Amino acid sequence: MSNQQLKQWGRTVVDIEKAALENLYQYVDSDEFAAACNLILNGKGKVIVMGMGKSGHVGHKIAATLASTGTSAFFVHPGEAAHGDLGMLDSQDIILTISNSGEAHEILTLMPVIKRLGLPVIAMTGNENSSLAKMANVHLCIEVPEEACPLGLAPTSSTTATLVMGDAIAVALLQANGFTAKDFALSHPGGSLGRKLLIRVFDIMHQGTQLPMVKTTDPIADALLEMSNKGLGMTTVVNGDGSLAGVFTDGDLRRMLDGGFNLKSDNIASVMTPDCITLTENILAAEALKVMEQHDINGIIMVNQKNQPIGALNMLDMVKAGVL
Repeated sequence: MSNQQLKQWGRTVVDIEKAALENLYQYVDSDEFAAACNLILNGKGKVIVMGMGKSGHVGHKIAATLASTGTSAFFVHPGEAAHGDLGMLDSQDIILTISNSGEAHEILTLMPVIKRLGLPVIAMTGNENSSLAKMANVHLCIEVPEEACPLGLAPTSSTTATLVMGDAIAVALLQANGFTAKDFALSHPGGSLGRKLLIRVFDIMHQGTQLPMVKTTDPIADALLEMSNKGLGMTTVVNGDGSLAGVFTDGDLRRMLDGGFNLKSDNIASVMTPDCITLTENILAAEALKVMEQHDINGIIMVNQKNQPIGALNMLDMVKAGVL
C-alpha cells in the first residue's frame, strides 16, 4: 500500500469529521442546548452520565470534564446500574444518557426506574425520533451526515460530535458558574497545572539559614564565600538595620573582575546591584517566574513589610517545583 494512499484515507477522515462538527453548530445553537445547561445549572445534585460501548467511553470523558470544571459528575455503566449501581443515584441528580441510535437496550431498561425516582433526563442521540429522545426531558441531537468509517459501521464522526457536545456543555457551565483558574487548580493539585496555580513563593523559597546574606560593610571575599556555600548564584546584601540594600549575583561578579577591585579590602556595597527587584512571599510561584522572565534574571528576593529579605529562589527552584 502506498504512503500517498494512506495519507489520502487519513485526510478523508478528517474532512468527514470536520463536516460533522460544522453540522453540530445547529444543535448547539438551539433552545434545547440552553435548556440542558439551565437544567444542570439549576440542579442541586450530580450529573450522572451513562452510555454503552463507544458512547460509554466518550461518557467517561464528558463526566471527567464536567467534574474538573466545576460541575459535580461521574459515570455509571448502565449494565452495572441494573445490578445495584442505581443505588449511587440521589433524588436531586440529573441523568445524562448517550446513545447514537437512541435505542441502547441497557439504558432503556433503566428508564422506568429513573422516571419513578423523578430524575430529569438529558439524552444525547443521533435520532430525535428514537425511544430515548422521546423519553428524555431534554434531547440534544448529535446526528452526523456520515461516519468516517467507509463501512458506515464503526462510530467515528458520531463519537467526535458527542465529545464536542459534551465539551460545549462543560465550558458553557464553567463560564456560567464563574469557575476560575484557582478553582481548576483545586481539582488538579497533582498535575503541572495545579502546581503552577497553587504553589506560592513561600512554599519553595530558601529561607532562614539557607538564605544567603552579607552586610554592606563585609568584604567582597565574604560575599563570594556566602554565595558558594548557599549555592543560589547570588547573595542578599543588607544594611545595619537588616533592610535590603541590594543583591550581588554571578553577573555582578563577572562585571567586577574587570574593575580592579580588591576582594579583601573592598566591601560588597561597592559592587552590588542596589534597588534590585523584590517580591512578597505570598504571591504565586508562577507570578514570580513571570517577573523573572520579564526582567531576564535568574534569581529573585522576597522581602517583608520592613524591606528585610526573608527568602530567595532561582530558576532551578522553579524547575524542581514543576512550575517551569
